[in-house]
Amino acid sequence: MSRERIVSGEQVTPEEDKIQLSLRPKKLSEYIGQKEIRGKIEVALQAAKKRSESCEHILLYGPPGLGKTTLAHIIANEMGSKLYATAGPALQRTGDLMGILTNLNDGDILFIDEIHRLSATIEEFMYPAMEDYKVDFVVDKGAFAKVINVPLKRFTLIGATTRAGMLSAPLRDRFGLYYHLDFYPPEELKEIVIRSARLLESEIDDAASETISIRSRGTPRIANRLLRRVRDYADVKFDGLINEDIAIKALDAEGVDTLGLDNLDRKLLEVIIQFYKGGPVGIEALAATLNEEVDTLVDMVEPYLLKNGFVQRTKRGRMVSDKAVKHLGQILPNNSDQQSLL
Repeated sequence: MSRERIVSGEQVTPEEDKIQLSLRPKKLSEYIGQKEIRGKIEVALQAAKKRSESCEHILLYGPPGLGKTTLAHIIANEMGSKLYATAGPALQRTGDLMGILTNLNDGDILFIDEIHRLSATIEEFMYPAMEDYKVDFVVDKGAFAKVINVPLKRFTLIGATTRAGMLSAPLRDRFGLYYHLDFYPPEELKEIVIRSARLLESEIDDAASETISIRSRGTPRIANRLLRRVRDYADVKFDGLINEDIAIKALDAEGVDTLGLDNLDRKLLEVIIQFYKGGPVGIEALAATLNEEVDTLVDMVEPYLLKNGFVQRTKRGRMVSDKAVKHLGQILPNNSDQQSLL
């Protein structure tokens, strides 16, 4: 039976998961983009290795698909350490985390994805583990309760989140290094597409790789996913060679337009224009109209639309820009509320 898992809001099959792992760079020298962050991490790792210490705890935050998990694996490889991966929602009891922490050796790395979803109890349990490399574990209850102090090996915690603002200040302050990963420019995505095509043993020309990169929403994960869809289209409909014309036809068939907007992006913009006269409209009202979860719109859809100036956030809600209206070929109804805000 085919099983699937969810990665930052995207459904990933086991087959695609294996491909994604094969495309993932193993060293910092192979990692494309995020040049400033890459340089800072390289310095931190070299300093830790020079002193024969474990690296400081690291927090990586930014939109999904930009390489937070990849960086965690690279850091483990560069330090010659084992990486133990889990996710915030998976840690429900202190006993779950206790078992993981006590099995870590010196220099090992614990990677927690979606760390902003840790419960308050688990979060407080992490404080002494991160600072003093020990945990206080309570056994029994009532009059028989007692605290056992358990020492830990010096490990490195790498946390990844799409919502750094949801982390409590005490947890955030315990990270020695924290970096924000931003969207990739098309030229860097083009390098990623060319590298991934080579690893997938697919022949692609320069124009096709540029077309895919422009439509990838500034996100490497999406660039690799679109490359695989274009490769499938080229293999089935043509002789496997990916040129610009084939790339355009394949991406159009996927519903990805010239600026990388997909069906949900366009639907959101059209709802604001047609139902709410361009806005402002609250995110809850938008989610109800689209029959989508608020988190889906906030985490997956809005970041790219905001960055490209298609949507504006105001105190009264979301508004579309003239750029979005023009791109969709729509006509914005007269809206006195929007005019007053503009």
